[in-house]
Amino acid sequence: MTTNQVLIGVGLTLVLAVGSQILARCLRIPALIVLLPVGFAAGALIDDINPEKLLGAAFSPLVSLAVAVILYDAGLGLNLARLKGHTRRVVVRLIWIGVLITWILAALLAAPLLGMSQQAGIMLGAILVVSGPTVVGPLLSFVRPKDRLQHLLVWEGSLIDPVGGILGALVFHAVAASANHRFGSVAVGFLASVGIGAAGGVVGAALLWGLFRVLKLGEVLGTTAQLAVVIGVAALCDVLRDDTGLIAAVMMGLAIANLPGIDVPARRPFFETLVSLILGLLFISISATVTPQSLQHVGLPALGLAAFLVLIVRPLVAAVSTLGTDLTQGERAFIGWMAPRGIVAAATASTFSASLAADGIGGASKILPATFVVIVATVTLYGLTASPVARRLGVVRTSRSRPLLVGGDPWVVDLGVALKSAGLEVLMWAGQEQQREGIRQAGIELAPGELLAAVTGQGPELEGVTAVFFLTAEDDFNALAAAILRGSGEGMVHHLGAPPESHGVVAPFIGGEVLFGADLTWQTLSHKYEHGAALLAQPVGSERPPGSDLLFLVRPGGRLDPVTEVGTPLPDPGDTVILLAPGRRGTAARPPA
Repeated sequence: MTTNQVLIGVGLTLVLAVGSQILARCLRIPALIVLLPVGFAAGALIDDINPEKLLGAAFSPLVSLAVAVILYDAGLGLNLARLKGHTRRVVVRLIWIGVLITWILAALLAAPLLGMSQQAGIMLGAILVVSGPTVVGPLLSFVRPKDRLQHLLVWEGSLIDPVGGILGALVFHAVAASANHRFGSVAVGFLASVGIGAAGGVVGAALLWGLFRVLKLGEVLGTTAQLAVVIGVAALCDVLRDDTGLIAAVMMGLAIANLPGIDVPARRPFFETLVSLILGLLFISISATVTPQSLQHVGLPALGLAAFLVLIVRPLVAAVSTLGTDLTQGERAFIGWMAPRGIVAAATASTFSASLAADGIGGASKILPATFVVIVATVTLYGLTASPVARRLGVVRTSRSRPLLVGGDPWVVDLGVALKSAGLEVLMWAGQEQQREGIRQAGIELAPGELLAAVTGQGPELEGVTAVFFLTAEDDFNALAAAILRGSGEGMVHHLGAPPESHGVVAPFIGGEVLFGADLTWQTLSHKYEHGAALLAQPVGSERPPGSDLLFLVRPGGRLDPVTEVGTPLPDPGDTVILLAPGRRGTAARPPA
């Protein structure tokens, strides 16, 4: 290809990848629903965008390294200590039982249905066991299932990607060994793959441990160092034995996330942006390699395989995995209706199918187009039906606002009580044990410590929380935590303003919407409370106490609208107002029935 063709191809691929993600966000649908057909259409209509022509022999190894980065990122989010309580049994079953059932049944049907050899069917079955957080996460954000259900599915998606990546690599080596009549070397190949991948993971984790503990790299350099180590170690492992870099990347992420004494820099927007960009580029590029001709004799059988996975295999996996647990029938049914395939399936199919076809495995050339059809079918089906199915099963989280109040001062606790009396499900978090005990005594749910860890990018998502309000006495903490969390979440994030005489290093100068306006700082609110002011919830139309400050409006449907420095929401009939009323301590105001 000429230089101009390469420039056009690279530029178009990048524009389509980002443009598709932007369009999907505007339409509030999973990005895959847009990326896959756009990539397929672009590959069919524009020769310059075909990555096999654009990159040649470099395409497959680049895909492998890109997937290694994604799997390392997934491993970083897997703090196994948090997998406890009622979720552990179901998640563990979904991983090991679910993978085995899906692999075996998909392999048994794929071979006769698609007209491929049993070896190719086994490979395709191993590829299709994965789901992944990059697909499940956006779907769950749109559906908004109940907390426990969302927690289970997020953990399954996060764990099954690396498990599927390892399984795919091992099955690939086994099939390749048997194709070359080296049956005795299959077990040796398994052990060699695991050994090289594990050794790479140990080396990479040791390197990162040294960089973090000895050199104490900052956040920016520490993030780029992680990227360099992951790509370098994965590339070296792949040189020693194909695709063992995926194993090494997963193990590095798991080790860094779970070994004590390693202070990993928070995953800042650069790393998250890079992973998002890689996902878009991979889906556009991989789907562009699927030609209309390759789908001619694969399309309908692959749709049949997708239907089998959706209607038979996944419900069976859900039934077995939830047997004997306290999950409701609706929760079990919804788990049985949520298993879209994602990036790891696409990338492993792209990586392995060409190599197996070159080794003479019958039907191996059908692995990629069949995987493409299954991904498109499952993502489209679940994307369009998950929300109505969840509503029908009664597992959708209430549409009422669920605010998280960060702070434990007495006036903050009373604010939580007032919001709760207005019908909202309120969470609170405080750092001091005395404040936490006050929250418990007030009858408000205390958020676990891991919940607030999301502010630094090291904890789970704020599941079910629709708004976060930072109300502590530390102005700098409020401003910084709000700025960090605002960049990683979609809900409201507000903080109290700093007084003009504040000695804060950051708070007086940082942006963001200030809660209650610039005049109602923590110092002002605390002073008023100490002099008898009370936090009240009362219906609109009731006589408002003189000198009271409006803080929130709670709409009849449970939506919470805060007063900010930008403006004050206008009350409507049926609303409940949350007020700070002077001299009203002990007055009980009831919200409307």
